Amino acid sequence: MQLLITGGTGFIGGSLVRSLLKDGYKITVISRQRPEQVKNKVSPDINVVSSMAAIDQSDVFDAVINLAGEGIMDKRWSISRKKALEDSRIALTSELVDLLERMSNRPKLLISGSAIGYYGSHSATEVLNESNSPGNDFAASLCQRWEQAAQRASSFGVKVIIVRTGVVLHPAGGALAKMLPGFRLGMGGPIADGKQMMSWIHREDMVRLLLFLLKTPGLEGIYNATAPNPVSNRDFTRSLAAALHRPALIPVPAMALRIALGESSQLLTEGQAVYPERLTEAGFSFNYPELQEALKDLLS
Repeated sequence: MQLLITGGTGFIGGSLVRSLLKDGYKITVISRQRPEQVKNKVSPDINVVSSMAAIDQSDVFDAVINLAGEGIMDKRWSISRKKALEDSRIALTSELVDLLERMSNRPKLLISGSAIGYYGSHSATEVLNESNSPGNDFAASLCQRWEQAAQRASSFGVKVIIVRTGVVLHPAGGALAKMLPGFRLGMGGPIADGKQMMSWIHREDMVRLLLFLLKTPGLEGIYNATAPNPVSNRDFTRSLAAALHRPALIPVPAMALRIALGESSQLLTEGQAVYPERLTEAGFSFNYPELQEALKDLLS
């Protein structure tokens, strides 16, 4: 099978591409980086193009996986930063869907990223599934518009799967990589009161579920990409500290985060307990359903 992938050099995308190559897929990655850089970073066995304009309308792809998007917490949310987040998600996805519409032989499937920020913040006692309504903050609006851009492909016969991703865990990147230095020094602790829920997933399971969605016939619509056992921030902190054999006694005040990060601090001080109901119903089995098992594998 021929696949077209955006975000194929990223924290999730690079790992996914390497797994797809092992399974015999032929991969074309769209990246603004130089082709030799991408091949060195990901694999020499991929085709790299610099833009969507470089894709010929007569090219044939069986499916497209859209994982592009700048890191939501990489910088403070200024007006220009919000614009960059929107462009890297909504504008890029719209451009990709425009490309698919022009193609002579359209792919059968588009798998497109989103995030559990779609749901906004909720109390620890409320468990959310794919049927819950969107929140009303910037992150929720961003995800909602991102999904709408991808869903337009269904209007011209392309099956669309939307993947709402939680906190992906791996020491090579993402939230865990940012936490590890402080926790290894024994300076970790809960954020604010620690009651906010964290919906997480081991990167291996993240890649496995993307492969599952790609390969399993009959799947379509929204899927939460989170382990089936979300935890509070306080429990996450304790588990991470225990895995590193360190204390976790230094809390991070919410006010300090608001001063340092501004509006984006809400992603750390608020949360939601998200359950992967549709994935579970479809028969997907997590290798790491429990946080302690996941951290042991990642940090041992």
